[in-house]
Amino acid sequence: MSNRTDFAALPATPLNHFRLHFYAAVSHVFAAAARVSAAEPIAECLQALSGYDDQLRACGVPAMPATATLAWWKDVIIAWERSADPFLPVRAVRNAIGVGVDDMIVVFAAGLADEDARFGTLFERLNETHGQRGQSRPIAAVLADGRRDDGRADLRTALARLAACGLVRIVNADAPRAQQALDVPALVWDVFRGERVERPAPWLRYLPPAALPATADLILSAPNAGQLSASARLVASGQVGTVIVRGPQHNGRRTALRAIARASGFGVLDVAGRLDDDRWRQLALLATAMQAMPVVAWEAAPGERIELQRPEWFAGPIGIAIGRSGGIGGHTDDHAITLTLGMPGVEERRARWRRELGGGEADAIADHFRTPSGQIARLASLARAQAALAGRQSPAIDDVREASRLLNAQALETLATRVPSTGDWTDLAVRDDTIRELLDLELRCRQREHGLETWTGSGVRALFRGPSGSGKSLAARLLAAGLQRDLYRVDLSSIVDKYIGETEKNLDRVLSRAEELDVVLLFDEGDALLTQRTGVGSANDRYANLETNFLLQRLEAFEGILVVTTNAGERIDAAFERRMDVVVEFHPAQAAERWALWHLHLPTPHAVPPDFLDELASRCVLSGGQIKNAVQHAALQAMPRGTIDAAMLDAAVRREYRKAGAVCPLRSVVTA
Repeated sequence: MSNRTDFAALPATPLNHFRLHFYAAVSHVFAAAARVSAAEPIAECLQALSGYDDQLRACGVPAMPATATLAWWKDVIIAWERSADPFLPVRAVRNAIGVGVDDMIVVFAAGLADEDARFGTLFERLNETHGQRGQSRPIAAVLADGRRDDGRADLRTALARLAACGLVRIVNADAPRAQQALDVPALVWDVFRGERVERPAPWLRYLPPAALPATADLILSAPNAGQLSASARLVASGQVGTVIVRGPQHNGRRTALRAIARASGFGVLDVAGRLDDDRWRQLALLATAMQAMPVVAWEAAPGERIELQRPEWFAGPIGIAIGRSGGIGGHTDDHAITLTLGMPGVEERRARWRRELGGGEADAIADHFRTPSGQIARLASLARAQAALAGRQSPAIDDVREASRLLNAQALETLATRVPSTGDWTDLAVRDDTIRELLDLELRCRQREHGLETWTGSGVRALFRGPSGSGKSLAARLLAAGLQRDLYRVDLSSIVDKYIGETEKNLDRVLSRAEELDVVLLFDEGDALLTQRTGVGSANDRYANLETNFLLQRLEAFEGILVVTTNAGERIDAAFERRMDVVVEFHPAQAAERWALWHLHLPTPHAVPPDFLDELASRCVLSGGQIKNAVQHAALQAMPRGTIDAAMLDAAVRREYRKAGAVCPLRSVVTA
């Protein structure tokens, strides 16, 4: 090439744009070195890099004074860019942060050692002329050597701007300004070359537009589909800068944001974890250089406010996936919109399961499992594996149930304990009116998405109230068994926390997971949480009332199946009872129920005479739990012989009365 106009022949690619800036930076550094006395170490370094000087001359770059280098290259690059239609990462970042071509050349000078380590050696020698030793990155004074005197003040301003935007980093921030060494973040340097790898960093994943879903391919309700399309148009036109999608976990929030990005002409930078200020700066630079929309997922606790540290210069869109609670602050800009993706309805789930399983029992599975849309793909994958282990080609509903149990264990078992649930209502000996209420409760749970949702929502909240041992916990297990859902009992010790606000966070977490996994959640002895609010006599009273108020609001919005048991109903706040859809009264067992309980618990065969069982039922006022304990103790005594007889049961009953500190009402001791 004979003159600067010959650079127009270079193909307009990001890599060639990178090369122009790279060679401009080489010229700038060589010009800075020429202003230094030709000390032997510097001369040796320049000799080692003479190949670059030969390439510059071969390309028509003239020998010129140091003060003219930046201006010459600025004209060359701007002229080349005029005929370059493709998107150029370096130009996009330069325009976004508001710096000139000569400032970008300085950025490339700071990154030369990343391309060729010999430049690091040259910088060490040049830095020594300004009193900075042992530093292989260029210091500000060296970069200023290639400028006119009136341009040095501009350089200080530009470096401050570049550092604030994260385009250059100061290696030794505690040094005097002139001796501060500069480098370029590796993420930015690579993307300037036009590289677009899937994993630019461990906390970041890049998805090009072609790898993103189209809005038409998403299975959404008609209102959500319309909102998604409208959002994409607003983002593409620049009218919206931040899109917030709220909803449960694994409910397609990220997928919706990816579809918006694709429809708007952007790729996606998926972020894992929280972002500090430095990562925000890098993310904004990468998003600008890669034409990508950052997508950040957060799970905020109730009352928590997440600060969005969006750089003010960044003009691109940002997508935020967040749960239903918590707020977003910081610089979200004035043009933000919020979409809410609720739990998918039956028809949406059917369509998704048909897509995943291709028919079979897809509709039955969709009707039975009320799960978030994103969870369906995970369940289907696990269910296919379960079916393959059993030698079946397509999953059945039992395979999905087992897959759901595996996912439940991962998400819930730190906050709740799975309780085995088997049997049916014939295993429960209670009064007829209690059984009718329980059957109505089961029907309500089955129909919560088929007609009742319009009036009552999808949540079912039940309170089982009665004395200890009256069958409340057993009824919860039988309800879960009848609904063919897992039962999880909340461990209150893992929920209640001495630190302010932590109890509310734990409650919200366990309730949210229960909703998403569609399990039956049991608060056993729930009066510990649902206590009446008190007058505020101390700070402790005030915070206790706040916890109660939060739980009231959260229960009202709960969309799952919740059972609360208590044997101290008078301690429960009346506001909780009003929010319960069903209140089932459990009464102390009467003679008829006690007779049924003895027959339910006694193994067959046994050697207990019917008249003795009649006497036990009529004279011994025991709860279901006490009857169960007595049978278990008698069975233990019968192990050598294998059969429970009247004497063993008599001894076990008397033992229960001694434990309770009461006198056994049986007439006489039965002996073997």
